[in-house]
Amino acid sequence: MLIVHVHVHVKPECVEDFKQATIENANNSVKEPGIARFDVVQQQDNPAKFVLVEVYRDADAPAKHKETAHYAKWRDTVADMMAEARSSVKYSNVCPDDAGW
Repeated sequence: MLIVHVHVHVKPECVEDFKQATIENANNSVKEPGIARFDVVQQQDNPAKFVLVEVYRDADAPAKHKETAHYAKWRDTVADMMAEARSSVKYSNVCPDDAGW
């Protein structure tokens, strides 16, 4: 598994539009065979900051995700909503998938 945290800082006046576009993207993304989970989380003390938690089944899945129409639509829709360039951090899962937590 590959876990990617995408950090996004949105212009304050764009928060609701960003949420709507991002939830639509997440709902479509979880239908992809290579995506195990796609969460959209909003920072409590600064609602203009988000983290997209993307959990991929294998190393090829992120590239396949970026080839989808829903990703392209999201990317183009939210481009002007960003207060700064988004950034990402990649993680590896250290807990076995069958741990039951």
